[in-house]
Amino acid sequence: MLVGLLQRQNEELAAANERLTARVAELERRLGRNSSNSSMPPSSDTFGGPQKKPQVKSGRKRGRQPGAGGSGLSMVACPDVTEDHVPAACTGCGSALGESDSIGFERRQVRDIPLTTVKVTEYRAHRCRCACGTVTAEPMPQEIAGSPSSYGPNLRALAVYLLVFQHIPVERTAILIRDVTGAEVSTGWVASLLPEAADLVEDSLNLIRALLVLGHVLHADETTTRIGTTRRWLHVACTGFLTLLHLAPRSRAGADAGGVLPHYRGVLVHDSLSLYAGYGSCTHQLCGAHLIRELTAAEEDFPEQKWHRQIRWALAGLNTQALRVRAGEITEIAPGALLLHLDAFHRGIRVGLSRHPRATGRKQSTARNLLERLRDQAHAVLRFADDPRHVPFTNNCGERALRPVKTQLKISGCHQSADGATAWLAVRSYLDSARKHGLSAFEAIHRAFTGNLWMPPIEQTT
Repeated sequence: MLVGLLQRQNEELAAANERLTARVAELERRLGRNSSNSSMPPSSDTFGGPQKKPQVKSGRKRGRQPGAGGSGLSMVACPDVTEDHVPAACTGCGSALGESDSIGFERRQVRDIPLTTVKVTEYRAHRCRCACGTVTAEPMPQEIAGSPSSYGPNLRALAVYLLVFQHIPVERTAILIRDVTGAEVSTGWVASLLPEAADLVEDSLNLIRALLVLGHVLHADETTTRIGTTRRWLHVACTGFLTLLHLAPRSRAGADAGGVLPHYRGVLVHDSLSLYAGYGSCTHQLCGAHLIRELTAAEEDFPEQKWHRQIRWALAGLNTQALRVRAGEITEIAPGALLLHLDAFHRGIRVGLSRHPRATGRKQSTARNLLERLRDQAHAVLRFADDPRHVPFTNNCGERALRPVKTQLKISGCHQSADGATAWLAVRSYLDSARKHGLSAFEAIHRAFTGNLWMPPIEQTT
C-alpha cells in the first residue's frame, strides 16, 4: 500500500511538472521568444559554457579597417619642455640663419620619464646660544628622527608597493630598486617595511572595520594560504567600497576574529559554509553562482532528470530581472514574472526530492543535501529577488578580494611567518579599499608614509 501511494505521488508531481513546463513554453511563445523545445531551457542557455557557432566570413581583411578611429597618442597643447631646432645656414647662399628667421615649424612630441637616481639630502638641526647664555636646539623633523642615515618615504613607499600590490618577492624588490634608483638597499631593509606599513595604516583599518559593520550588504568568504609548510586559512569581509582580510582558523571563532561578523546586522552574502549559518543577527543571501555550479553537477550525474534544469532556469530568470532593475530598465520585478519563476523553483525542488528520497541514517546523497538546502533556506536563496537594487545574486565581490592572495602565492611563494602574512594582509586591505575609491595603490601607500593617511569617507561606504 505504502509503495503504491508513493508511486502515485511521484506520478502526480511529475505530471504537475510537465504542466508547468507547458505553461512556461506557452508564455515564452506569447512573449515572442524561441520556445521550439517543450522542455525547460538547458543549462547552456543561462550559466553553461558558450556553444561554438560556425564562423561566417565577412570578406574583410584582418586588422584595422579603413576609416576606423585610431588609438595613438594625441599631442598636448602645452608640453613640459620645448626644444627648437633651427637650420644653421641657408642651403642656397650659405648665410647664417637663426630663430628670428623662422616662418613656421613642424612638431613632434615624445613622452618619456626621467632616469631615477637616489638623491641624498642632509638635514642639520642647529643648536643656538642666546646672549643670555641659554643653548636652544632645534629638533630633527619627525619623519627622519632616529638613525643618522636612512631611506626616505618615497623609497619606502615604492618598496611596499612592489611587495604588496605587484607581488614581487623581497629579493627581487631589492634588486629592482638598486638597478633603477641606485639605492643600495638590502633584503632585510625591504622585509622590515611590511610591519612598519601595517602599523601606519592601522587607523584606516579600524575605520574600515567599523564601516563594514554598518553596511547594508556585506560579502564574506574564505580560502587557504600557506605559512612556511603549513596550510592556513584567511577570511575576507568586504563591500564594493571596502576590503578587510585577516588570518584565522576556518571556524566560527576564526571568522569572529575579524571583528566584523559578530556585530553585523545587515544582509550577509556567502556560500553555504555552515559557520556563517550561526550568525542569527543578520539576514543571509546564499551565493547563486555556487548553487548554479551544484545544479550543473547534478545535471551531469542525472542527465535524464529535469528538476535541476528547472531550478537553474528559475534562478537565472530571476537574476536577469534583478539585473534589469539595477540597470534602471525596470523599477521592480513584475509580479507575473516573479510568480512564474518562484513557482518553477519550488516545483522543481519538490520533484527533485521525490526522485531522491532520504536514505536511512544521517548521511544523504549530494543531490538530496542540495535539494534540502534549497527547500529549507529558500528565503536565503531568493533574497536577491526581494531587494534586487541592493542584494546581489552572487558572492563575486568576496571572491575577487581573495584573488590577490592566490596571485601572491603563485608569484612570490608563501609567507615565512604568521606576523609577515598578517602585515601583508593589513596593507593589502588598505590598498584595495583605497583603490575602490579611485586612489592608485602607490598614492595610497605613499600617503601613509608621508603622514597623510587615506581614510575612507563615511558617507560613501554605508
